[in-house]
Amino acid sequence: MNTPNWNSLIPDLKGWNNGSGVDPETWVGCEGNFRLAAAYSLIFWPKFVEIDGMVFRDGMDRATLDSWMANCSGDRRAVEATANHLHIVDLHYVGAPDANAERVVFLGNVLKEIYATKLDAVFPDREFVVEFYAPPDNKLQDYQLTFYQRHDS
Repeated sequence: MNTPNWNSLIPDLKGWNNGSGVDPETWVGCEGNFRLAAAYSLIFWPKFVEIDGMVFRDGMDRATLDSWMANCSGDRRAVEATANHLHIVDLHYVGAPDANAERVVFLGNVLKEIYATKLDAVFPDREFVVEFYAPPDNKLQDYQLTFYQRHDS
């Protein structure tokens, strides 16, 4: 991934330090809080649950999986891909004033790297596909991340 334009992603950086600006880590140290950091950990280093050899973001249960399997005609790849999808703008309420395509694409690509790394670390004997979908019409709600295993079938 290319070096991001931090001043474009976080325009506030330029206004700090009497106009001299600060780096993103310094800015987070001033503007962020530990409550958000703790909650973001669930998104940026997710927990996974395995059921019947399928892998999901934490929260999947047997009843929900059975429903998904019935709705997807038993297609394991489709169940994993659909159940594991995450709309990037849903990280915050829809209509968040600072959401834009540049930020959503940046976060989507970072999350793609994180999920691929974590899945490989937790399940080294399996092959996962991690996808970040960028819609051709650039509708913010349609940018999404998902993952699924390559299944034989």
